[in-house]
Amino acid sequence: MADAASKPRRGNLTEGHIGRTLLIFALPTLASSIVQSLNGTVNAIWVGRFIGENALAATSNANMVMFLLISFVFGFGMAATILVGQALGRKDLDEVRRVVGTTAGTFLLISVAVAVAGWFFSPAILHLLGTPAPATPLALAYLRVIFLAMPGLLLLTMLMMTLRGAGDSMTPLWFMLVAVLLDSGLNPVFILGLGPAPRMGIAGSATATLIANYSALIGLLGYIYVKDLPLRLRGNEFRYLWCDLALLKVIVVKGLPMGIQMIVISLSALALVGLVNGNGVDTTAAFGVALQLWTYVQMPAMALGAAVSAMVAQNIGAGLWNRVSAITRSGIGYSVLITTVLVILMTIADRPVMALFMGGDSPALPIARHIHLIATWNFILFGITMVLFATVRANGAVWAPLIILCIGLVPVRFGFIFGTDQWLGKADAIWWSFPVSSFVNVALSAGYYLHGGWKKARMFVQPAEDELIEGAEATREPGGALNPAG
Repeated sequence: MADAASKPRRGNLTEGHIGRTLLIFALPTLASSIVQSLNGTVNAIWVGRFIGENALAATSNANMVMFLLISFVFGFGMAATILVGQALGRKDLDEVRRVVGTTAGTFLLISVAVAVAGWFFSPAILHLLGTPAPATPLALAYLRVIFLAMPGLLLLTMLMMTLRGAGDSMTPLWFMLVAVLLDSGLNPVFILGLGPAPRMGIAGSATATLIANYSALIGLLGYIYVKDLPLRLRGNEFRYLWCDLALLKVIVVKGLPMGIQMIVISLSALALVGLVNGNGVDTTAAFGVALQLWTYVQMPAMALGAAVSAMVAQNIGAGLWNRVSAITRSGIGYSVLITTVLVILMTIADRPVMALFMGGDSPALPIARHIHLIATWNFILFGITMVLFATVRANGAVWAPLIILCIGLVPVRFGFIFGTDQWLGKADAIWWSFPVSSFVNVALSAGYYLHGGWKKARMFVQPAEDELIEGAEATREPGGALNPAG
């Protein structure tokens, strides 16, 4: 029986005890996200300690820009991921490879175009963002090199996402470790010019990221072929890299709402950065430190959302609808438990942890602690929303989550900020907007999950003569250091 307590085969998320299977699959994803977040944190420590608070503010602004520019690509990757999960649920390996080939070929073209455009438009982007003048030259040097890392970063992310969609969460973890160890280890080498390396300052931090991502990508591709994993292409299958327009249309149509969602999150975060920047460099640096801590607190929600997405997709592909609600309940339970523990631990240890970034006597430290105390607990609600969104999107319901998110992050968040800034103060109105918007989002998403028509949005992939594809859908919440908290 599908719900038996027996251990499921690796990659098969349609068998075994639901709670245990979800946790076993989610833990490597969570570990991968935490490791990636540690990478961002360690790099921020290198930058803050070796170069200063202006550099820390510069990387915060630049990373927000990066998240905005890659949002649409992530949306399409989410759509491809669910196609892979549903195809695996039907045991259709050829369909898996068609999806991977079309997505990889398209990602490569888009990422190269973004890298070239980003190099030339970086000054205009930073000006539009209102980056503080002392941080602008540093942000420009950092951002331009990061743009060159884009093709490797996007292709590596796509392969990791699709591997998880295929039920393999361990392989992405190992290669995330490779990328993180290289990135964190090379940061001080290129920042300070240790050994034969040139002294590059903040550009050295971005150079380390570039080297790490391309190295991990090459290693992962080699591993996929050595182990003959389901995603690999051989012989005539390489023609799938020349994108199947019908399949690409499905990915675009289904990925577009999720890409727009990522844009909404990004624009909301960027608008917040603009408001924060108006409070001075110390507040901007403090907000950057808070974002670093929030990456850890939100990681359980993101990882469990990814796990729920893959698991629901495979079970829908296999026609096992009786397991979907149980998967959702388990995801919510784990998310609330783990996130609550993290919030408590970080609240207890906030001062010594934040002092790692800027020193115990920094004027930005008390501001960062204040932000943390007001806003961090909102991620408990955020986790519930992510699991509910992951479930409904996995069956093709993409517009309702987008609308709900837009309501919470635009009129609610900014209406609250501008409506209470005279009462709470400009800065505190920003920090309190996080829990307020999260409360609205979780209430609306729970209402849609319980009473909406998302189960009727069932999507199928039906190839006809190797060209016709009808429907499919995805969800994956990409985590990591470039993700601003939403």
